[in-house]
Amino acid sequence: MPANLPPQYFEAEQRFREAKTPEDKVEALEEMLAIMPKHKGTDKLKAMLRERISKFKDQAQKKKGVSRQKTAYDIEKEGPAQTVIIGPPNTGKSSLVKLITNASPEVAAFPHTTHKPTPGMAQYENIQFQLIDTPPLTKDYTEPAFADLIRRADILVILLDLTADPMQQLEDALHILHSFHIYSEACTIPTDLRKPPRIKKTLVVINKMDRPEDKETLDIFLELSGIKLPCIGVSTRTGHNVMVFLDKLYELSGIMRIYTKPPGKEADKKSPFIVPLGSTLADLAGKVHNDFVNKLKYARAWGKSVRDGQMVQRDYVLQDGDVVELCI
Repeated sequence: MPANLPPQYFEAEQRFREAKTPEDKVEALEEMLAIMPKHKGTDKLKAMLRERISKFKDQAQKKKGVSRQKTAYDIEKEGPAQTVIIGPPNTGKSSLVKLITNASPEVAAFPHTTHKPTPGMAQYENIQFQLIDTPPLTKDYTEPAFADLIRRADILVILLDLTADPMQQLEDALHILHSFHIYSEACTIPTDLRKPPRIKKTLVVINKMDRPEDKETLDIFLELSGIKLPCIGVSTRTGHNVMVFLDKLYELSGIMRIYTKPPGKEADKKSPFIVPLGSTLADLAGKVHNDFVNKLKYARAWGKSVRDGQMVQRDYVLQDGDVVELCI
């Protein structure tokens, strides 16, 4: 499968060749990795880039003599998707994380309560998503490590306050993100950027929809703002639309849940294999066991696009919720 690399990739590759220091080489390689299309045709190239990144990071650390000190923003990813919740002060970021995860961030009625990011795991049916509460996103100053956390995230949630000029809040948040070269798929990306942008799946969430009449206010916001990003209204006080919020995260995560079963037995629906959308039976076999990639002959599948127990081949494109019986 061809890699189909975009022009921005080759521009970053040229910067890599011209880079004089290990740090600059790492930056260019990470840009190449970030803008590379995600499909099977780029797997080997991605592996090579990661190996080079590791090599030049080692060189940079040896040059400094000491390794970089970790910060509170160096949060290891857990679960199928890391979601960073950002937004201005007092919009309810901590309340949302506390409501649906096992984390206990400090919640108060005054702004700037959160001083460091706080991760938690949110249960969604039989999987969990990592949600990270963050300090307020303001135009005054944002720590570089905060921007790095946003760049690494799989999904961004911009949380706004329905009662406090959400249109201005959204404009300010997008302006700050764009200053970090972070854009959503729905944004118009300038053509004169010096560095390729990081494209992030982004969800706008309007909090404090505490009363039935607040729906009308939300509708006015949607009409006047002309927002192109996916957007929902929630209430962390009443729990309104919290499950819809988790549904949206699942949609944006770009993953599927696939179940395996031994012959003559039922599938274990509590422990799915998590694979990217568009994955094939061969991709799944590699996640089950390395040896299965070469030994797999075919499988029987149960799902929405096949007859129960239908025989499928290695190139069968899996569908969310499929049950497969691997035959080797």
